[in-house]
This record gives sequence, structure tokens and C-alpha cells, in this order.
Amino acid sequence: MTIVTRFAPSPTGRLHVGNIRTALHNWMFARAHGGRFMLRIDDTDQERSEERFVEALHQDLAWLDLEADGEARQSARFDLYQARFDALVAAGRIYPAYETSQELDLKRKIQLGRGLPPIYDRAALALSDADRSRLEAEGIKPHWRFRLDHGAPIEWGDMIRGHQRFDPATMSDPIVRRADGSWLYMLPSAIDDVDMGITHVVRGEDHVANTALQIQMFAALGSTPPTFAHAALLTGAEGKLSKRLGSLGVDQLREAGVEPQAIRALLARLGTSDPVEPAVDMQPLLAAFDFARFGRAPARFDEAELMQLNARIVHQLPFEAVRDRLPRAMTPVAWEAVRPNLSTVTEAADWWGVVEGPVTAPAPALSADDGAYLAVAAEEAAAIDWDGDPWHVLTQRLKECTGRKGKALFLPLRRALTGRDHGPDMAALLPLIGRDRALARLRGGSGG
Repeated sequence: MTIVTRFAPSPTGRLHVGNIRTALHNWMFARAHGGRFMLRIDDTDQERSEERFVEALHQDLAWLDLEADGEARQSARFDLYQARFDALVAAGRIYPAYETSQELDLKRKIQLGRGLPPIYDRAALALSDADRSRLEAEGIKPHWRFRLDHGAPIEWGDMIRGHQRFDPATMSDPIVRRADGSWLYMLPSAIDDVDMGITHVVRGEDHVANTALQIQMFAALGSTPPTFAHAALLTGAEGKLSKRLGSLGVDQLREAGVEPQAIRALLARLGTSDPVEPAVDMQPLLAAFDFARFGRAPARFDEAELMQLNARIVHQLPFEAVRDRLPRAMTPVAWEAVRPNLSTVTEAADWWGVVEGPVTAPAPALSADDGAYLAVAAEEAAAIDWDGDPWHVLTQRLKECTGRKGKALFLPLRRALTGRDHGPDMAALLPLIGRDRALARLRGGSGG
């Protein structure tokens, strides 16, 4: 069997962290087993679906390097849905119901008041043809429900949650089509999964109850259900479900300087006991990917952890991978010099600004002793050979002639040369600054 997974977003907004994780898991499972990963645009909600979000979705998946092997749009498949719908109506598995939303709300309140579960009472099934004709003559259009089979429990083996069991008698017959003819999620999704040959449905645990309903839909369609995996939902660093996670989009992550490799590396392991590692190459992650390694506890997403992981990813990126995002004059040598000190690639431009100058030493101002020390440093810097290792030659000569060592030896030089107290290795940075700029900065720091 060729494994076929699918990612089925609705184009009503940008992809957020939860969406990305679902897409990644589907893509990884398919790639790990030599299968196919399909993209399905669930745009049946034509009022809220926007083409700009479809375009953004394609851009986001491309940036994350999650290439689909095929694509479908639900808005182009209405004829298929209608044919399957008509067949299910004829078979008695879908029936019209005429209650208004207000009437349904009242029924639920009454049931709750009596200590009963608020499930649909199937009153519409007791209507006669004459009753239905009268209601429609009064201008009441029906919505349509899928009739659940109460004969046996709904059971399946979930790749993450294990054995699942639902009693259909405790569930409402789901509405599959509104009175205006528009489709709700579950029936078109099941029809598409059958038609597209989806073998595995990977999604969040908030869909577990939907899966129970859809399993009966698959049977009514004459098809074997896919295998399911329901991943635990993400929580924020504070341990609670975070509204921010529901809006933290790919565009925001990209603007914050997060690398796609960091997002993939974190979300591939989040929810497992496996260590999160700064994997630039996906192959090690694919080789270890197994839904049996995922737990049922909520998965904790920590933006601070993502940024730490991002820095470790950036430290591995070669110049060719980032050159289009660096200042035009920045060289491979300069990238290698500043890379160990970066959290994001965009920070390289700041350090290139330090190389090219001008720089201003940070407060507090240098002491008189440090000013005299920098005057000596300028004299020594003018006398050394800059073709070799000027930093170590310069600091060794200053150590010998001034007796300084440690922080007193190095910090005034770094502050005068870079305007900062911390940063990349000065042995790598000083040759980039160059003799003339270095002399000017040392003389400026000395007051000369």
C-alpha cells in the first residue's frame, strides 16, 4: 500500500503554529514511508475563503519546504458532493430537518435542565411527507443531517491515542448541509478522503469526535476508513492553551528571523520524549519519525526554546544559504566571523555595520588610564604586520609593554574597535575592520 496523507487547511487566514505542525506531520509521515503528501484547500465556506490566503498558504509551505505531490480544491468538487449526497439521501442515511437554531437551542436547554445529554432527538424522522410539504410551503427550508447507526459502537485504533470507542447513541446526528445548500466540514472531507485515496488522516485531538462520526460516513460511502492519528494540542509556555498560539503565523515567525529549519526541527519532536536537536537536514528527523513516540499529554510550545534552537541552526548555515539576505559587500569570511554570535541571520547586518563603521564606544566613558592605554594601542597597531594575525600580535605586545591582562587588556580594545562590550571573536573581526579603521578608532578612543 502506498501511504497517502493530506493537509486540508481552510483559506480563511494565515497558517499558524498548530496548522504548521499538522502539515509537517502529514508531510513527514508520507516522506518517511515513500508515500504521497496531498494539499487540499477546504474552501467550501465561500464567504470567508479568500484567494489571498490561498496564495499565502502556498508561499508558507514553500518556505517551509513542505512540497505537496498534488492539490485539490473543494470548491471545484461540488458536483461530486452532490452525487454522493443524493445517494445517501436515497439510502436513508441523510434526512431533512426543519428546526430553527432557536428551536434547537431551546431543546438543548430543556434536556440539560432534565439532566439529559443535549443531543438531537431525531424529531425530524417522525415527520410525514405531508408534514414536510407543509413546512416547505411555509417557506421553511430544511437543513440535512447524517443518520448515525446506533447498532454498534464506533471503534478504531489510533496511532497516537490507542484504542478509541464511541457510543453513537450518545451523539447527535451531525448536520452535513445547511438550509442554504452550503456544506459543513465533515461529509465533503470524508468524500474527498475516499476519492483521493487518503490512507492516513493526521490531525489534532480536537477532531477525535469528528472522526467517530466520519467513520460511519466512510462506511455509508462503501469505503474502508483511513488510519487515524490525533496529536495532542499545543499549549503555551505557561502551561495553558494560548490564544497567541492560535494567531502566531508563519509570516510573523519569518519576520522575527526564524529559520524554517528551526520550525521543522522543533515541531517534528514536540510531544515526544526525543530531544529537540538543531537539524538542518530533514533526513535524521524522517528516519526517527514514528507516531508511537508521541504522547497524549499536551505538547508545550515555547517561543524562547524556538529562538534558542534558531540560533543553533543559524550557526550551521553556510554562506551560500544566506548570501541573498546579507549586506551586498559582506564576504564569506565575514559571515564565518560573525555567525557564531548570531541569533538570526538579520543580525549579521548589525555586525557588518560594526565592521564598516562608524562606531561609538558605549557608556560609561573610558577612564583616563584607558585613554592612555588606547594611545599606546594605536602606536603598537600602527607598527605590527596586518597580514597575519593582528589581534593576537597586538594584544601580546600590549600585555608585554603595559602589564595589563584579562579584562583590563581586552575590554577597552573591544569597546574602542566595535563600540560594544561583547561580540564575535576579535581575532576574526579585527582583520575585517582593517588597519586604517582600527587605527582611527583606537586614536579616537584615546582622545588623540
